Amino acid sequence: MAIVERGSTNHTQQAARGQPTGQSSSAPPGGSTPAEPHHEAPLTDEQTPPYADLLADPRVRRWAIRIGAAIVIGVVFALVFDLRVGFSVAVAAAIADTVRRARSSSSVEAWQKSSAAERRTERQLKGLEKAGYRVLHARAVPRDTEGVSDGRIDHLVIGPSGVYAIDSEKWDKRLPVRTLSHRKLFHGPFDKKDRLDEARWEADQASKFISAKVGFEVPVQPSVAIYGPAIPWKVMTVRDVDVYSGGRAKSYLKRRSKILTATDIDRIYRAAEDALPPVYG
Repeated sequence: MAIVERGSTNHTQQAARGQPTGQSSSAPPGGSTPAEPHHEAPLTDEQTPPYADLLADPRVRRWAIRIGAAIVIGVVFALVFDLRVGFSVAVAAAIADTVRRARSSSSVEAWQKSSAAERRTERQLKGLEKAGYRVLHARAVPRDTEGVSDGRIDHLVIGPSGVYAIDSEKWDKRLPVRTLSHRKLFHGPFDKKDRLDEARWEADQASKFISAKVGFEVPVQPSVAIYGPAIPWKVMTVRDVDVYSGGRAKSYLKRRSKILTATDIDRIYRAAEDALPPVYG
């Protein structure tokens, strides 16, 4: 859109056509034709400065805010102490913020809103992809043929050593964890029988639905990864559920014997993806 300043109509029309003002349009005798004044073409969308596209990228804006905050912190410390201290603090602030954001990010949308044990297990399981493991996060367990969901598997892992339903739990670290004859699990004074039975039921249901899809039996081993309190054993099977410290989730899977081929893994993964819908769309 052309913006026209107020003024004489004739003057505006002449300027719009590129005609010089205050002169006749014909060339003076014996003189050369006067050169037309130079008019810069308006900036079009195709000529948008490159920095405009960069600023439109949300990732660039996030980094700009992060760097800006680090600079402000560095300037404050430089004024209070000296330039070297200010620079060191600014770098440390940028690194700390980057680490914090990395730890709070997740491929599962609902887990990005607050700190969760699921994210810690998810990060460990990412390291198993090169070893042939495939993972489905936050999958609903249908209760009946109508697809009514009454459970959730935090991480369904399919890999060379088998299929596992892992539930990640954050418990109060002040209370000890102990077992009794491999049949009872206690967190302080609290009996965790219901939690173990739920984990076993979810795995049994997953096995049932996946087996129906692939046409052969697919056992699913239930397990609970506990974060918070110290776990005085590596892996303990309680009521048919493997219980271990959350930090051992990766080693728990890798140290087992290989029983599935790459073809088996792919087939079971696709069946599980279809049989167990995601909890979060």
